[in-house]
Amino acid sequence: MFDVIFKNGTVFDGSGAPGQLQDVGVRDGRIEAIGQLGHDAEQLVDCVGLTVSPGFIDIHTHSDATLLSDPDGYSLLMQGVTTEIIGNCGFSCAPCIKRELVERFMIGRLPGQAFTWSSFGEYLDVLQAQRPGLNVGAYVGLNTVRLNVVGNEPRTATDDELQYMGNIVRRSLDEGAIGVSSGLEYNPGFNSDLRELVEMARVAKEFDAIYASHIRNRDWNYEMGVGEALATARLSEARLQLSHLAPKTGAPAHAAEHMLEMIEWTRNVGIDVGFDVIPHEWGPTFLYTILPKWAYEGGIPGMLRSLADPSLRSALKNNTFPQWKLVAQKRWSELVLTRSTASHEFVGLDFAEIGRRRGVDPHDAILDILLEEGESVADCTWAGRISEDEDIRLLMARPECSVISDAITLNTSGPLKNVRFAPTAFGWTARFLGHYARDMGMMDLSEGIRRLTSLPAHRMSIKKRGLLKNGYHADLVVFDADALSDQSSLQAMSSSPQGLMHVMVNGQFAVRDGERTAVRAGHVLRR
Repeated sequence: MFDVIFKNGTVFDGSGAPGQLQDVGVRDGRIEAIGQLGHDAEQLVDCVGLTVSPGFIDIHTHSDATLLSDPDGYSLLMQGVTTEIIGNCGFSCAPCIKRELVERFMIGRLPGQAFTWSSFGEYLDVLQAQRPGLNVGAYVGLNTVRLNVVGNEPRTATDDELQYMGNIVRRSLDEGAIGVSSGLEYNPGFNSDLRELVEMARVAKEFDAIYASHIRNRDWNYEMGVGEALATARLSEARLQLSHLAPKTGAPAHAAEHMLEMIEWTRNVGIDVGFDVIPHEWGPTFLYTILPKWAYEGGIPGMLRSLADPSLRSALKNNTFPQWKLVAQKRWSELVLTRSTASHEFVGLDFAEIGRRRGVDPHDAILDILLEEGESVADCTWAGRISEDEDIRLLMARPECSVISDAITLNTSGPLKNVRFAPTAFGWTARFLGHYARDMGMMDLSEGIRRLTSLPAHRMSIKKRGLLKNGYHADLVVFDADALSDQSSLQAMSSSPQGLMHVMVNGQFAVRDGERTAVRAGHVLRR
């Protein structure tokens, strides 16, 4: 007898093959059989007119800290995601040797949340003890490694420091990190040079692990950013994942095509290169990235001193190379505040409007909000209209392109109910499958499902997930492909999609009839 049989659904196995009218039988947390299975089960789930597929996999999130505050996984589970990969863009919760520095730079950490571990393995143990609602794998972040060794000093690493950093990365991979990530637009990652990156990527190569990079630039100097990452992979021979690759505002019209040409050349010399995109023109980052690099000296206390000094205000605003060129172009209506404790009443508003309400220039409003945030300044975030839909579609059309959220796992209740980060947090899978694949006709459903299942599983070396196949873990999603639609917006980021019916994680229902259950059946996935 099966525990559950999903009856009479159109089953897509995740390989890209067409769907077939079949049943899926689950027993003891695994897929036991696929075919015409009768009715011999403790539970029968009627899937007539519905799509049955493997659970979706999000290979780029920033839930490292929020999963400790609330392990439920609500925002991802309610859109069919059963596995997420955290620790992206160079930031991970571990290792945590210089605890105060690591805590301050951790995305999504709530006030009072204590970091009690030291090693990467200990962090994974703490995360598993939280009983996450979905499966979680984690990169070790090179920004975090750098904070633990070099600190926040604006310089390159010495030979001894590089050796120490390599040993930390090696130990983290040995303890279960699925790969190594860098974040080269962020402090302290922007102080890393090519030599440092190649040495760290070589450690990833030792373990046949992915080196994922948030590259240094995707706008004015996109060739340098993409080229540095490709050179790192070529010199280290590590497998490379280019994170959220779409060109940003300020890039020339040909940038996306040129990026693909550069990737193809590198593949032709034998280097394994993958990439992913966010299915949205809007993306998230820290609000403090508006500041010039010299303002980071002295860490957060130094940043706050600079913000509080009226004589430095003009210099702070005279940033020749802001991370988002929307700032240089003063496109304040395309920059929206997504998280602030001190200015929570402005969350969801663009900075043109915030400037009007505060009676100041929008640039001054941003700097004032950062100052008012105080010691929590690293928790303040915004979203910008940073990519063009045409570029997203060009990259997405490539069969090797994965699709990601670049969000953090959130909730509509509990400690995370008021946290916002990105417009993709609650609806990115429906936006991809509903808007891009179905409505825009970019690909058929079988290919869309492959992009969210077997492709990321293969890329991240996640075993026995990403396919509906006998003996595989029973991570499944059941949805109405015609009704699936993203309901979230910049003003209502916490709306779950329409059309999703059931989600199973490791053989247990996480979502049943469109409602989140109390079950938390996720596993921490170690390399």
